[in-house]
Order: sequence, then structure tokens, then C-alpha cells
Amino acid sequence: MTTLPTGDPGRRRRSAPRHRSDAPEGLDARTLAAREAAVERLGAARLYLCTDAREERGDLEDFLHAALAGGVDVVQLRDKTLDVARELELQETVARVATQHGALWAVNDRADVALLTGAPVVHTGQGDLPVPAVRSLLGAGPLLGRSTHSLTQAAAAEADPSVDYFCVGPLWSTPTKPGRDAVGLDLLRQVAATRPTTPWFAIGGIDAARLDEVLDAGAERIVVVRALTEAADPEQAARELRERLPA
Repeated sequence: MTTLPTGDPGRRRRSAPRHRSDAPEGLDARTLAAREAAVERLGAARLYLCTDAREERGDLEDFLHAALAGGVDVVQLRDKTLDVARELELQETVARVATQHGALWAVNDRADVALLTGAPVVHTGQGDLPVPAVRSLLGAGPLLGRSTHSLTQAAAAEADPSVDYFCVGPLWSTPTKPGRDAVGLDLLRQVAATRPTTPWFAIGGIDAARLDEVLDAGAERIVVVRALTEAADPEQAARELRERLPA
């Protein structure tokens, strides 16, 4: 399979995302308008943050303000240690801060939490609820993201009209996904070579030092975790990453 050339400035031009806001039927005007706005934001998104609840530090709200001020476009709270009551409470914080910054926010895995919080984005993994089940629970309003770990899975996500974006990775081994084998940059090149029209993000161990490799492999959007959650200055770290991503 032909891979994208490296070192080509053209690799950083924005690819035209496939807009699916006109696909759902039966949405009321308000829900449809919200979905269309979310689709537009997703199409322009380049920097996606996954964070834990930062319970030990107790600074989730301040951290989110800093990261979003630095240029994060989408934020997802992903913390498997939370019980449902605590997650619902914290998702209110995520929603409020993201809305203040004009950013999207996503619920990880839990369709029930997404339903109760009115999340605009829901992200599911390969071992979570199937896409049709999520849609049957939530309807066509929320955007749906999918994790992919192979070219076959990425192609399936690209072909599924219910999937609004997908992630490819993990590129490198990461403690946030213990036991998950790294897929490496070769998979990223293979996915980029298919020129997906669905927005897609590279994920897994990406930081400032590795960003050029990721961009050279053909990605235009990234998901980060420790690059911001462990940064001494999350706002500045986010700004430096965002400035190196395509406009």
C-alpha cells in the first residue's frame, strides 16, 4: 500500500471531513442545530485531551481551564476509578468549563452517563457497546467516536455512517492503556494513505518530542494525555502543541 510522503508541507493541509449532520432523521430543530454545531467543531478540532479526575490534586476545574485556554478543542474525562455518582458530578464540571471555552466534551464508554448529562460526544472502544446499541440508547444527536487498533477496524469506522470520528493507536505503549500493544507509526501511515473523510485522531504516547513523527506519518489530529496532565504549565504545553498542528 502506498504511504504518504514524509517531509511534504502538504501533509499539514486540512483534509475535508465528511459531514454527517444531515444523515440523522427525526431530530427536532434544537437537537439538529446542536449536532450540526458539534460537527463543525469536530471538523476544526486538532487537539483532543483525555484526562483523569485529578482527585489527588483536586484541581480538575483549574486544569481544564488552563488546557482549554491553551487550545484544546475536545476534552474527555476518562477515569475508571470513579463511581457513577462521582462521575456525573465531575462531568458537570467538564461540561461547564468546556462550554465556557467553546470546546466539545466527551463521555468515555458510558452511554448511561452520556444520556444523563446530555453529552455532545460519546467515545467507545472496541470492547464497549456496539455502535448500533449506543445509537439505540442515545439517538442520533450526540457525535460518536470509536477507538481502532488495526487497518480493518479503521476502515470499518470510516464506512459506518453512525461513527463521527475515530482514533488510531496506541502508537506507543502507554500506562493509560496497560496491556494494549502499541500499533506503531506504520499503521498511522496506512490509515493516512486511505485518505479517510471521517475526522480521525492519532493517539497513544504522543508528546511534544514525538509530534513531528506523528505529523510526518500523515496525522492531522492528535489525542494527548500525559503531555498535558503531567505538564508543569498545561496552558503553555497545550499552546505549543496546538501551534504545531494544522490550522
